Amino acid sequence: MEAMRTRAPAKINLTLRVLGRRADGFHDLASLVAFAGAADLLGLDPDAPLSLTVSGRTAAAAGPDADNLVLRAARAFAAEVPGARLGAFHLEKRLPVAAGLGGGSSDAAGALRLLARLNGLAPGDPRLFAAARATGSDVPVCLDPRARMMEGVGDRLSPPLALRPLPAVLVNCGVAVPTAGVFRALGLAPGARLDGPAHPTPLPAEPLGLFAVIAGVPNDLELPAVTLAPQIRRALDLLAAMPEARLVRMSGSGATVFALTDSCRSAAALARRVLAEEPDWWVKPTVLR
Repeated sequence: MEAMRTRAPAKINLTLRVLGRRADGFHDLASLVAFAGAADLLGLDPDAPLSLTVSGRTAAAAGPDADNLVLRAARAFAAEVPGARLGAFHLEKRLPVAAGLGGGSSDAAGALRLLARLNGLAPGDPRLFAAARATGSDVPVCLDPRARMMEGVGDRLSPPLALRPLPAVLVNCGVAVPTAGVFRALGLAPGARLDGPAHPTPLPAEPLGLFAVIAGVPNDLELPAVTLAPQIRRALDLLAAMPEARLVRMSGSGATVFALTDSCRSAAALARRVLAEEPDWWVKPTVLR
C-alpha cells in the first residue's frame, strides 16, 4: 500500500486565559486557538511494523524517537481499536520544539488522522478523541485543525469558528521554554483562581472585531515565560516596533511570538524586517485559520 501523508500545522493561541489551578494540579484554560500554514510533515507506511524516524531542521531537538508523541498516539489508538493496523511513521520536523506551537501535539494528532484513515474510522469517531485525550492535553484540538475555543484542560472544544483568515508572522528567538516551568512560574496554588477578562460570546468573525477581542484577552503565561526567558521580550518588542504589526502576542507557553497584520504582503514585509535584524531567528509569514 502506498505511504500516506498529512500536515501537522502549528497551533497558535491567539488568547490564553489561565482561569485557575484545580485541586488535582492541572490548570483550567480558556483559549482561542487557530492554526498556521507552517507545519511539520508526517508520513505513514502501513506495510511496515510500528516505528518512527525523524528528520528535518529541528529533529535533534525533538528528543528520543521512542518517547515521541507520535508513537504514544499510535499506542493509544491501538488500545482504543484492538487489532488496528499501525505502520512505520516518518516525521519531518520543520517547527521549533518546546516553542508554544503545539508541534508535538499536532504531530500526534496527525498520526491519529492517518491511523483513522488506514482503519476506516470516521473523523468524529469517539475512539479517536479518546486516544487523543490519552496522548496529551493539546492533542484533541489538533485533530481537526481549525479555529475554535479550547477550554478546561483541552478536553472541551467549541465547534469550528467561521473566522476570516488572519495574515501573521511567527517568530521564535531560538530559546526552548518548557511548559511545566512556565506554569510553575505562574505560581498558582491548587484551588486558586486567576481573575481576568472573559471571551465574549459569540466571537466576532470579522477582523476588526476579532483584533479587539484578542487585544482585550491576554496570554496569562506571557509574563512568567518572559521571566524565565528574557529573550522573548526582545522578540515582542521588536515586532511591536514594526509598522506592519497590528497586534503582537506570545503563543502558548512560549517562546514563539506572533504579529497579526492587515495583509499577506504586510506579513511578508514584516518577516523581512525581522530577519534583517535577527537573521538566526526562525521567522515565518503565514495565515492563521
